[in-house]
Amino acid sequence: MKKQAGFTLVELVVVIAVLGILAATALPRFINVTAQANLATAKGVAAAVRSATTLVHAAWIANGSSGTSVSVDGASVTVNSSGWPTNAPEGIVAALQSISGVNPDHNTSTNTTTFSLSNKSTCSFTYNSLTGTVNESGINSTNCS
Repeated sequence: MKKQAGFTLVELVVVIAVLGILAATALPRFINVTAQANLATAKGVAAAVRSATTLVHAAWIANGSSGTSVSVDGASVTVNSSGWPTNAPEGIVAALQSISGVNPDHNTSTNTTTFSLSNKSTCSFTYNSLTGTVNESGINSTNCS
């Protein structure tokens, strides 16, 4: 007599049930990653602003701590009297060189620029041109979800 190899109907049903249970428990984990992506994007751009600010300030110091502009990577960046990039398009935005996906809002009365994500305006952080600091208080799971 020849032995048959294969799966029984019961085995196939059990495998399908197990795969269904695994899918039901794993799927919610991957459904809403938008908030996490927004959070990571905002933190990444904030770090880029911090790095660009530091590079511009270092270039200003290397040039003798004088002048109203510095050349960084071929871009002319306007700086204030302390050597920090100004909160204008010629300042911090010029230092960044590329800000796709982020909207800068320059406030000259407070010397700050608020950067918000294009797809989630509440997910934002501010750059203070007087001190060269970045405030990430607007980057949180509530604002970025």
